[in-house]
Amino acid sequence: MAWTTYQMFLAGLLIATGSINTLATKWADRTSTTGTQKYENGTLVDHDFNHPFLQATGMFFGEFTCLLFFKLLWFIHRKKETPESELPEMLKGSQDFNPMIFFWPAMCDMFGTSVMYIGLNLTNASSFQMFRGAVIIFTGLFSMFFLKRRINAIRWGGIILVLLGLIVVGCADMFFAKNTGDAEHSNMDILIGDLLIVAAQVIAATQMVLEEKFVSGSNVPPLQAVGWEGLFGMSVLGVLLIPMYFIKINGNRIEDSLDAVAQIGNNWEIAVGFCGTLLSISFFNFAGVSVTKELNATTRMVLDSVRTIIIWGFSLALLWQKFIPLTLLGFFFLIIGMMVYNNILIVPFLVKKGILPDLEPSQEEEDKREIANEDA
Repeated sequence: MAWTTYQMFLAGLLIATGSINTLATKWADRTSTTGTQKYENGTLVDHDFNHPFLQATGMFFGEFTCLLFFKLLWFIHRKKETPESELPEMLKGSQDFNPMIFFWPAMCDMFGTSVMYIGLNLTNASSFQMFRGAVIIFTGLFSMFFLKRRINAIRWGGIILVLLGLIVVGCADMFFAKNTGDAEHSNMDILIGDLLIVAAQVIAATQMVLEEKFVSGSNVPPLQAVGWEGLFGMSVLGVLLIPMYFIKINGNRIEDSLDAVAQIGNNWEIAVGFCGTLLSISFFNFAGVSVTKELNATTRMVLDSVRTIIIWGFSLALLWQKFIPLTLLGFFFLIIGMMVYNNILIVPFLVKKGILPDLEPSQEEEDKREIANEDA
């Protein structure tokens, strides 16, 4: 089924803003400056911007701005008495829903993002993006178990290829991937970061399935969906930052927000990276939830993974990591597996040869019908 102009716009927005989001976050993580901690002989010394929980809170604030923007647009069109049929695409949808349906997706987002930001601080930006591809495995499995979808043999082959790609990238990071400008992180640190990112994808897949079920079934405007998740996540994690400041592990606070604010104020690069994350995440999550609503959760994951090559290219150009041929092989398996899973490869050839019927339209209708049945 051909994509509409609006769907193609959403796909491009998802890829562009997603790339900026990861690169801006990693840029801030790699920058050092003084803050309120790290003393040597009574003098403040530079240290890396390592504040994943504050960064996650900032991400949720970026999502919350989507709700403010939606309310502003809705107010303007209500004042103009715009007919429902003439409303902008981003405002279309039901207003009769309980915002609490987004509480649990927001909690998944909160835990998953915090863990991923910890992992990103330890590993390469490109590896971070590649390992996020593991979410397609868990999304497919969760869709089968919880949305009652059927996964055929070809899609299982795609999942196996994705898994193989992730294993290859993991081996490259374990044996070869020492950051060229990051002496503090050993190969073991990078491997731990990779494992944390993979673990976070289980939570992310749960979030995607919950969003697809509630957003597609309830016809909630995407801006509202992102905004409510942002409000819940910002509120809960914002409160948790307080005890995190006072709880110490091995002498270090779980999250020192005061130190983070001081570092942001002391270094413009950290400020730009942090603000870039806030701004890009607003548009990225709007595009992501819109793709979930317009298409499905798996398509969102594929588009999200396309930005891997962009992030990898920038990381090499900025000398954030060295070129490892094995990583390229893993990336190849990863992309091919995703294309096979989503019927971009193999299935179109078999359909063209008449070996298989054209299953795509009926599959999409079946997916939507299953979701509607479960909501009923």
